Amino acid sequence: MLTACFLLFFLLVAACLLSGWSVAWALLGGLLLFWALGRKQGFTHRQLWAMAWAKCKKSLIVVRIIVLIGVVTGVWRCGGVIACSIVWGVGLVTPKLFLLLAFLLCAAFSYVLGTSYGVSSTLGVILMALARSGGVDPTVTAGVILSGVYFGDRCSPASSAASLVAAVTDTDLYRNVRQMLRTAALPTLLTMGAYLLLSFRHPLEMVDGAVLGALEERFTLSWWTLLPAVIMFLLPLFKVPIHWTIAASAAAAAMLAVALQGFTIGEVLSAAWGGYHPEDEALSAVLSGGGITSMAVSYVIVALTGLYSGILEGAGALKPLSGRAEAMARRFGRFPAMIAVSFLCAAVLCNQAVTSMMGAQLLEGAYDDREELAMDIENSGILIAGLIPWSIACSIPLAMLGAGSGAILYAFLLWLIPLCYLGTKKRFYASCSVNK
Repeated sequence: MLTACFLLFFLLVAACLLSGWSVAWALLGGLLLFWALGRKQGFTHRQLWAMAWAKCKKSLIVVRIIVLIGVVTGVWRCGGVIACSIVWGVGLVTPKLFLLLAFLLCAAFSYVLGTSYGVSSTLGVILMALARSGGVDPTVTAGVILSGVYFGDRCSPASSAASLVAAVTDTDLYRNVRQMLRTAALPTLLTMGAYLLLSFRHPLEMVDGAVLGALEERFTLSWWTLLPAVIMFLLPLFKVPIHWTIAASAAAAAMLAVALQGFTIGEVLSAAWGGYHPEDEALSAVLSGGGITSMAVSYVIVALTGLYSGILEGAGALKPLSGRAEAMARRFGRFPAMIAVSFLCAAVLCNQAVTSMMGAQLLEGAYDDREELAMDIENSGILIAGLIPWSIACSIPLAMLGAGSGAILYAFLLWLIPLCYLGTKKRFYASCSVNK
């Protein structure tokens, strides 16, 4: 019954992706399938709802952050943050190295801040605006940004994902970080080489003078307009929670929009809710977007995945997979088994954190070394979740960037770390033994 539900769920997802329908419909179908599975196991409707709501309630924390990100992406536009970044950024960025620099900037900021969402919604949005204004393919740019933000999301000491893996595997965070940096060295170099080649194929063209003229005419450009960005990048360094950081940045941008850019309070609130949509066509091409409503599909995805993953966990539906997972590890190897388990969990549960925990729970018995278990999770589940189009680890950053799922093909780092680790794992642990 469980296998049949999973197969039907994947068929629904495939049908939505092929037909162009929102994947939220497949997730709704998944909720109905797993609800029926719970009823088949003997649970009442009341019990199933209690399981579902217990998990969904926790996901509301994520929804709060997504709402704030929607607000900040709207008010940054009318506050002049994006306009200033485009006008000044054109002169600072080497055109033929744009994509490589975009990757390096996102990787650096994500390592410092430890958050893929925070960097995607700020630096990522700026880079996407620059790409659109300079004729660089937005799909390629979004893939580059996705690679960059997951560099730090995976291995930053400030990353919640890295802390979670250390906690569930009972290992030392900072030793894990050192090991992750070692295993990321080759994939990162290969990724940089690939983005260097793509940079030459997709250079940042000379921005249309009409666009720059329209930006300079509509917005007052000064150092003050960068204050919201500075707030966004600095506050996390002082351990300020991400939701307060985003709120402070949005408040600063809203004040600038009124005091410096001449918007009314009503216009700022409208941008926060529905995004900024200038009438000027030149401005619209590079600045339109943002707002709470732009993230609507993300809210639905978070809620639906929270509901049905609560049913699966509460009903113990995934426990029978533990024996199969360990048998797979004995037959094919521990890391290939971890990849398979991570893909299944990320595709069904659509959550990076739950994928990490399930990987540890289902395959814990196959590992003698806890550090190896931690590294296998970091090099599989943390990244694979970012490659599943309907997973919130992928769909939310892409929604912030205004890009489609085609960007995943260009997120080279997320592909290369698992592949390189698969081929070099034995040599890596042999060298670790020698160093010990």
